[in-house]
Amino acid sequence: MVQTNEFMLLFRFEPSNDYQPTEAEMNEQHQLWGAFIGNIAIQEKLVSTHQLGFTGKRISADKSVSEGMHVADKQAVGGNMIIKANSLDQAVEMAKECPILLMGGTVEVRNIMSM
Repeated sequence: MVQTNEFMLLFRFEPSNDYQPTEAEMNEQHQLWGAFIGNIAIQEKLVSTHQLGFTGKRISADKSVSEGMHVADKQAVGGNMIIKANSLDQAVEMAKECPILLMGGTVEVRNIMSM
């Protein structure tokens, strides 16, 4: 039996206040995400997935608190997924099917280590 490890996929996108998707575009995205997540679940490789909201606060090292989400390189984390895979390369291949890539976003694949 092949040993599986857990990997986190971090979904990043470029937030825009200027563009709001149409209802048809939203429906298409829901279908694409449903198929992507469903395919991983059918393979029994899905551990969990979360979509992040657009409100939040950031706490800095000096304990100061600021409003909003962190944006770096014009991208914000929009959600994550934890999957099971035999290797980092296999996890990357799975991530290549992510719908966020069709929107110009990125997927970061990271191994998960016990704390």
